[in-house]
Parts: sequence; structure tokens; C-alpha cells
Amino acid sequence: MASHAPARYTGPTTIEALTADRQRMWGSFTSATTGMVVFLVVLLVGMAWFLL
Repeated sequence: MASHAPARYTGPTTIEALTADRQRMWGSFTSATTGMVVFLVVLLVGMAWFLL
């Protein structure tokens, strides 16, 4: 059986690829943060309404 090493991800090779990678990562981070804030606000409003 042939054994071969797993392929390693070395990251972006050009500055344009690095910029695109960082923009994608930042967009994902801000979307997740916004989603969590909206969820928490809805949850807190729901809890307040339920307790009144």
C-alpha cells in the first residue's frame, strides 16, 4: 500500500488572495455576531413580555 502525507494548507499565496480571505473571514464573523445579538434581543424581549 502506498502511503502519502496529507496535503497541507499553506494559506493564500498572493496579497489579493490574503485580502479576499480576510474579508471573507470578517464577513462571517460580523454575520455571526449580528445574528447572536438579534437572537439575544429577541430572547430578552420575549422573556420580558412573558413575565409581564
